[in-house]
Amino acid sequence: MKFDCVIIGGGPAGLTAAIYLGRFRRKVLVVDAGHSRALSIPTSHNYPGFADGISGAELMRVLREQAVQYGAQLKTGLVSRLTRDNDGFSLTIDGETVTSPRILLATGLKDHAPDMPGLHQAVADTSIRYCPVCDAYEATDLSIAVHGSIKDAESKALFMRTYSRDVTLVPDHDDIDREARARLAQAGVAVSEAAADIRPMDGGIQVELRNGHALQFDVLYPVLGCDVYSGLATGLGARSTDVGCVIVDDKQQTNIEGLYAAGDVVSDLHQLSVGAGHAAIAATAIHRSLPANFR
Repeated sequence: MKFDCVIIGGGPAGLTAAIYLGRFRRKVLVVDAGHSRALSIPTSHNYPGFADGISGAELMRVLREQAVQYGAQLKTGLVSRLTRDNDGFSLTIDGETVTSPRILLATGLKDHAPDMPGLHQAVADTSIRYCPVCDAYEATDLSIAVHGSIKDAESKALFMRTYSRDVTLVPDHDDIDREARARLAQAGVAVSEAAADIRPMDGGIQVELRNGHALQFDVLYPVLGCDVYSGLATGLGARSTDVGCVIVDDKQQTNIEGLYAAGDVVSDLHQLSVGAGHAAIAATAIHRSLPANFR
């Protein structure tokens, strides 16, 4: 099976690229393992055009329908192997081989979550949130916890002060960074003792501290790092940042000719609109790089 482009990852970035390539009358395959980070978004209110909000699952549904409308083929599966040869690239998808001269990697990332019972329900209830750029507005005037190391969580805690006076940085370990604590105190951010246990409660999150005290919050933002799914690209020699994000040029192409990347696997600004922008740029560049497909 040969395609003009294979898109690895069927989240918002991958599906947007498929829509563009389909409208460019290209033969495109989207391979998706079904674990898009976007599926866990209860409601997004900052995606343009949806003033009343749209869930990640609903956005994915309409994007899939639109991609299929323009001829994209969607396949559920896992790419276990990606190699480069004289004709482009070969992929092994659940034991089946597919070839293509162009690859777009839109595999995204996975956030590290706190070890707590009822995590998925807490995310659905919006008492656990990961992205303040996405949804801090909805946390306006709530009691907010930011959980992680002081070094990593300081900037997010300061960001949250735009929305609430009640912000507490809850460290994940004992930390005596006095300079950071002073900056946080000056900005009106409290710093608690380290967390010993985190669990959901009615209407929010309870954090038991190592000193035995318990704090209650309306919402908790973890800052515990993430795993960037860039291994297929770096395995071919694509350059990446220290955290694993793939490095691309202004056309979203990696240093491997014909290998492009878009969305969270590229950017640390994890936004639906950013992924869509990457996808539009990449898909247009891919179309122009291929032989003409005149009617």
